[in-house]
Amino acid sequence: MGHAGAAAAAVRYLGPGPVEPLPRPELRCVREDERAPVRQAEFRRVLGSFASGVTVITAPGTEGGAGPAGFACQSFSSLSLDPALVCFMVGRTSTTWPRIARAGVFCVNVLSAGQDELCRRFGAPGADRFAGVAYDPAPVSGSPRLAGAAAWIDCTVHAVHTGGDHLIVVGRVDALGADATAQPLLFHRGRFARLADG
Repeated sequence: MGHAGAAAAAVRYLGPGPVEPLPRPELRCVREDERAPVRQAEFRRVLGSFASGVTVITAPGTEGGAGPAGFACQSFSSLSLDPALVCFMVGRTSTTWPRIARAGVFCVNVLSAGQDELCRRFGAPGADRFAGVAYDPAPVSGSPRLAGAAAWIDCTVHAVHTGGDHLIVVGRVDALGADATAQPLLFHRGRFARLADG
């Protein structure tokens, strides 16, 4: 068919009318007597070849007195331009996600080069992750906007979908900003990295 034919087919399919939703795939667990198609260690090793940015997802504290919530998140992406949507993935067993879900809003903080330790802090369980961390409230949600971040995206929770052992959280973008001079913090093959000059 070629690229032109595929593009024409896509235009015909998307057309001016509404798009029919695809049927949901039938999901089932791998039985005990079956071999999983891919070993988890191999999956992690190969997918680690994909370099990504690093974010910290934050949400404001509650009226009941609980402080702000936040966790380090590598699984973040832009999703849609119109409307402006982003998404992140969070493990179903996360103890931070329920607090973000109750808030109904969040801020994506894109970490900059040199914020490795901040990422480790928000990736560790237990202690108060915000102790000694400089931040101000994002303009719409009031979620913590971390000082020194390369960019921030202030969002309202738009939808939540299941995805295996994770949840796919879609956020509607209400406000955003970036430091044009900041270099991003990258994560590749289990280690932090930075963009090379040139």
